[in-house]
Amino acid sequence: MSEEVERVGRRRRRKRRTTNLRAESTYLPNLLTMGRIALIPLVLLFIDNYSPVRSFVATLIYLAAAMTDFLDGYLARKRKQISVLGKFLDPLADKLLVTAVLVYLTAMDRCPSWLVVALLARELAVTGLRSIATTEGLVISASDSGKQKTALQLIGTLFLLIHFKYPVWGLENVRFHDEPLLINYHAVGMVTLYLSLAMSWISALDYFLKFVRAVQAHPAPPPPTQPEKKSDPGPSPKA
Repeated sequence: MSEEVERVGRRRRRKRRTTNLRAESTYLPNLLTMGRIALIPLVLLFIDNYSPVRSFVATLIYLAAAMTDFLDGYLARKRKQISVLGKFLDPLADKLLVTAVLVYLTAMDRCPSWLVVALLARELAVTGLRSIATTEGLVISASDSGKQKTALQLIGTLFLLIHFKYPVWGLENVRFHDEPLLINYHAVGMVTLYLSLAMSWISALDYFLKFVRAVQAHPAPPPPTQPEKKSDPGPSPKA
């Protein structure tokens, strides 16, 4: 009887969790996050080394996707719709957006491969530390350098998507050494990504130090107790 009651309880809990996730998938912040993921193929589709127009369209789509990153968090707090699904999808969408575009830009010879590898190595290292911290029940706060790293990556990738040289708005007729005054967006994007790389590893070091301090402050679990072995009294004496 008790086993049957337990099975019914498990079925009800599974059904309740499924219903909650289904309801969370209809929240406006989560819909925006899923829309950000859906925009990634469109960004990749319009990247072109020979067409400023297509590159500009890719930049606009990327900018729209990046804006949803700030909007979904604001709406989740304002509408009190912070959910388990949102906590999973939001960082996943951020990493997919930046990583997919950077890898594709590497294939288009707009970004050196070693830079993308260094950025991805940092993300994998911090993700591994977070998994260990979660397993051990440790709470490690996010650092400001990590947020600055994310902002620099978004801005640097945005400039690399623009790629081409454009005149400064309002100074189209200004000439420097008989050359029109132009902004090299590709060069600006590369400098910004180099700054992002430095900030990435600074934030990774900061996270590692916080992890070490949290581990040292966390009390070690007591060693498992071994069951006492009963001494064998030996054979009973014969009467």
